[in-house]
Amino acid sequence: MNDVRIIKKYPNRRLYDTHVSRYITLEEVRQLVLQNISFRVEDKRSHEDITRSILLQVIAEQEEGGNPIFSADLLMFIVRYYGDPMQSSISRYLELSLRLFSEQQHHFTDQLRDLLGQAQQPVQVLKELAEKQVPVWRAVRKEFLKSLERAKAINPLREKGEDGPGV
Repeated sequence: MNDVRIIKKYPNRRLYDTHVSRYITLEEVRQLVLQNISFRVEDKRSHEDITRSILLQVIAEQEEGGNPIFSADLLMFIVRYYGDPMQSSISRYLELSLRLFSEQQHHFTDQLRDLLGQAQQPVQVLKELAEKQVPVWRAVRKEFLKSLERAKAINPLREKGEDGPGV
């Protein structure tokens, strides 16, 4: 049995979940993500994997309503890296940072629940937890800076603002 749920996108832009045999909305796709259900969205005609495209639509929908995650400055920063030699490094850095953030958030929540329930001085406990996280973030930053240095070494002319040797 295949444990990846298949969702087909029809030409009329509707999404059909083959697992439950009905059309679903982008909000229902979002719920699949929140429930950690593996799925793949494919174009009905070409069978091309369009999961990323649909997830971008989910993000756009979430950004429009309520409290957005992405500021205009952050989006401009990301757009500037498309086509840049550092594009894959930025992508990997963001992915690892968010994964680390999520893991640390779960770990922190569990620790906080355990410690504050029995702590005499909860503020002191919070301070100690924060201090323990500093080395982790320093390691992430160090890895990112190494990637920047590698990219500079690969493309030194771009760093200087030159297009190459003059003719």
